[in-house]
Amino acid sequence: MAPVPQTLASGVLALALLACARAPELAAPSRRTTGIDRPGACLPVAPEQPLQPALDRATPGEVLCLGEGTWVGSVVVPRGVGIWGTGRSRLRTDGSGTTVLLQDGASLTGVTVDGSGGRFDVLDAAVKVHGDDVRVEGVTVVHSVFGILVEKSKRVTIRGNRVHGIGGPALGMRGDGIRLWETNDSLVEDNEVEQARDCVVWYSSRNVLRGNEVREGRYGVHLMYSHSNRLEHNRFVANEVGIFAMYSRNLLVADNQMLFSRGAAGIGLGMKESGNVTVRGNLLAYNTQGFFLDNSPLVEGDRNVFEHNVVRLSEVGIGFLSSEHDNLFRRNILRDNTVQVRVDAGGDALGVTWEGNAWSDYAGYDLDGDGVGDLPYELKDLSGALTARHPDLAFLRGTLALALVGVAGEVVPLFAPKPILRDPAPRMNLEVADAD
Repeated sequence: MAPVPQTLASGVLALALLACARAPELAAPSRRTTGIDRPGACLPVAPEQPLQPALDRATPGEVLCLGEGTWVGSVVVPRGVGIWGTGRSRLRTDGSGTTVLLQDGASLTGVTVDGSGGRFDVLDAAVKVHGDDVRVEGVTVVHSVFGILVEKSKRVTIRGNRVHGIGGPALGMRGDGIRLWETNDSLVEDNEVEQARDCVVWYSSRNVLRGNEVREGRYGVHLMYSHSNRLEHNRFVANEVGIFAMYSRNLLVADNQMLFSRGAAGIGLGMKESGNVTVRGNLLAYNTQGFFLDNSPLVEGDRNVFEHNVVRLSEVGIGFLSSEHDNLFRRNILRDNTVQVRVDAGGDALGVTWEGNAWSDYAGYDLDGDGVGDLPYELKDLSGALTARHPDLAFLRGTLALALVGVAGEVVPLFAPKPILRDPAPRMNLEVADAD
């Protein structure tokens, strides 16, 4: 039998370890797999009939039901009017502009939207929402620069859609898969987005993003100036960044998976100048960095809480741009990371509160059997401190040279580095991030 290539073997081993350790979390979120039921009363439209005149004749509350076929050209769905179809009901671009524009109370369900214009400056999209109480459900988007864009709207439902981006190696030259701009009180649920640029939530508040899967893009979700949003039970795979929150407050990030965010900029969950964020019950694995914090929180009196998360198989479990404060890490699991915690710019994480986390490199003991280490967990790593101050030395990770530097820091007092963090009551259980 031919030998298994080393890279393939290591990848399979990593996936096997991941699945064994946290199998429930690795199950994909539930997906809508069936079409949208045909409305009881609807106005049939055949492929040979022009669609826009039929839409213009419809009155609020009426739904146009499309058969199998293709309609070419941009359409505007008026206030309160709906379009229903199957995956074989195809609305195809004529090569310019947005393909489907939805106004207040309109709906688009079940159809395939094929393409859009190619202009980034005017955000040519397959589907654009510009109105309140709009529903986009069960729609498939292909060959489009931007997928589903929602602008200056309220109470919009984006559910069970599939957005296939244009792909290509230049991530910045793709359009966004799903984009909320100045959109509030809306639901983005059970969608699949792949090979787009970002899923964006900008200047948008009180939205719920639940059960979505985003793959092979740049940002799984990028929040900016967006407050009181909830991100729950989403799955982000092989993006450069899973979730990144900038200048946002009062967020809940719970029970998500952020996996395989690799490369120099790979981050599972990042935060910049964001506060009052609760990060609970997430799985972050096989990322360049699991968590990354930059000056978060910014506002005096804010605090960020990270609890019951699992961070595994990453180059850096938790990274700080500099010394941070007003962050609580409680009952998390950090396991099999090359570096558990790294603080750049010569700082430390002593101003961060660490309570009852489980560390796979903890060298203490539990003589009384209460599940809590009898000695505090203290991170003092001379080799890690050197690579934090001089990133070029990261090239030597895993080599004997850096290993000897770490040993010198342990046994030679002259070389002992300053502490990076201290967890006074580390947990011994590395298997379950249980809740109190």
